[in-house]
Amino acid sequence: MDQAASRKRGIIYRVLTLISVCLIAFSFVSPGWWVSLTAPNYPEATFPQGIKILFHMDSVRNGCTIRASQEVEENEALDCVHEMDTINHYVGMYPIASGGPVEKAFSPFLFAMMGVMLLAFAAPGRKSRIGVSVLGYGAIAAWMAMAMYGENGISKHTSGYLEGLVVSLGQDSKEAVDDSNLSPIVKMLKQSLAETEDQETKAVAASGDKQSLIDNIRANYNIDNNKKPAAEQEEWNGSVMQVFQWHYAKSLARWFNEPERNDPLVATMSSVAQILFVVIIAFMALMVFAAFSARSVFYWLLVIVPMALPVGFLAEYAGWLWWYGHSLNEMGAFTLKPFMPTVFGDGKVAQFTTHSYPAQGFGLMAASSLVLALAALIRFKQLRLAGDAAKEM
Repeated sequence: MDQAASRKRGIIYRVLTLISVCLIAFSFVSPGWWVSLTAPNYPEATFPQGIKILFHMDSVRNGCTIRASQEVEENEALDCVHEMDTINHYVGMYPIASGGPVEKAFSPFLFAMMGVMLLAFAAPGRKSRIGVSVLGYGAIAAWMAMAMYGENGISKHTSGYLEGLVVSLGQDSKEAVDDSNLSPIVKMLKQSLAETEDQETKAVAASGDKQSLIDNIRANYNIDNNKKPAAEQEEWNGSVMQVFQWHYAKSLARWFNEPERNDPLVATMSSVAQILFVVIIAFMALMVFAAFSARSVFYWLLVIVPMALPVGFLAEYAGWLWWYGHSLNEMGAFTLKPFMPTVFGDGKVAQFTTHSYPAQGFGLMAASSLVLALAALIRFKQLRLAGDAAKEM
């Protein structure tokens, strides 16, 4: 085979692979999907995009923005995550924060792993492939272990993940208290205190400062922990696993405090998280083996797995939508039959019209898959021609 042509193909597929790495990285920090609810009681003049939320890889965030209107001046955007949670709970749906807890917790490690896989795929020669693999996967394994189980491991997660936890904590329903007998002054003081706490929570979430977010999470954890019997209390260590388990249980119980139903869900997700930790370590070990030979079938996993990212995202998204629609709590104000929420397009639930469409992040993932498909094709042709040339010698 012409060596010049082989080198040219090598350069092209490596450049394409590196472009794909950048696209995947940008997709992680961009919203992958958005959902909006519209209804007659949310007029377009006031809610031009309806009640809109954005699904990121590590969190669910507010999709509503401050309106530019001559009639109304807004200082802050409506919290549409809270608004949608409030709407959904009337039909017995669990809060948005209770969906995909394991995926959100492991998302940065999974995306980093795919980045190393592609760097190994692009690396020239066996030694460089193995070197990139061992160093890259080793660093991810250490990072993941320290974050998931280490002291203050939550600080090693993303700011977006922490912000999502804090925003959700600020949306907890308050216990109903009969204050009809309180004096007007006491009522005003209680209302003022509640508004101050809500503003402080929003300010912490908006700041994006990791330590402030962690302090907020730790304070809420300790409040809940102190309510438990002494034998069940667990001191704060700040690991992602501890925070994840506590926050998931808190999210499930926000509207529907049923331990007999929620506790098994928490136990299941905790087991899934621990199993996934081991699976990721094992898979990275397999990918080191895959880097040994470009002639191996396993070698192509280095590019096939990242190429399948959009499909995996859609499968996860659809799966959790199914869970939301088929896990309706009987404590909801209205009764609905189990249903499948709209994955793509427009749908109808009660008086609400739902809109569900891909956002920038999904477009970046799709673009990355197309680029990787071209890179893989060029690499396959390069290896095949090199093999044919070796046979003729």
